[in-house]
Amino acid sequence: MSANDNKEESEIELDASNAAERKTLLWVLGINFLQVIVAGLVGVLADSTGLLGAALDNLGDAGVYAVSIYAVGRTILAKVRVARLSGLLLIVLGLALLVEVLRRFFVGAEPIGLAMIVTAIANAATNLLCLRLLRSHRDQGVHLKASWIFTTNDMLANAGIVVSGAAVMFFRSPLPDLIIGLVVVGIVLKGGWDILKEAREAQREGLSVPEN
Repeated sequence: MSANDNKEESEIELDASNAAERKTLLWVLGINFLQVIVAGLVGVLADSTGLLGAALDNLGDAGVYAVSIYAVGRTILAKVRVARLSGLLLIVLGLALLVEVLRRFFVGAEPIGLAMIVTAIANAATNLLCLRLLRSHRDQGVHLKASWIFTTNDMLANAGIVVSGAAVMFFRSPLPDLIIGLVVVGIVLKGGWDILKEAREAQREGLSVPEN
């Protein structure tokens, strides 16, 4: 058995650090599912593109956290594959949201500004909790860096939804909600690209490690 094989086997074994990663990801996964339900329901009732985008983003996050749990304790190659899947999933969801925003530009919408603000603030509070949980693990693998990027993107999106909700109330127009929908699309697509970049760099570093 080669030294490389020993290294891969030892990495698959779950030690105390791996168990902590798994527990953290399970907590963040549960929080994201809650965000999907709340933001999605309020987004439909409030006719808000921004909130629907946030719910879609959280759904993508939840899927990524689920596959990241699979990557805990596994080889660098497995973690790179999970991160690559995460990035591609985020890009697909971003493009789907772009189609919905463009549809609403032509069909029309009547978003409720106050509902947008309250829901986005609640989402931001839970995102802060996720960031606190992920902070100590973000440098322990590209799959966890992806999780950190996702949650940071959520914070930016929710801040934009709060601003657009206030603008909807002030101008009595759906345009600010549609604009923040486009901004969320940009955030989601950039996040997906950043994760793919991290995956490529991690793969290069893994391949450059000399064999013993």
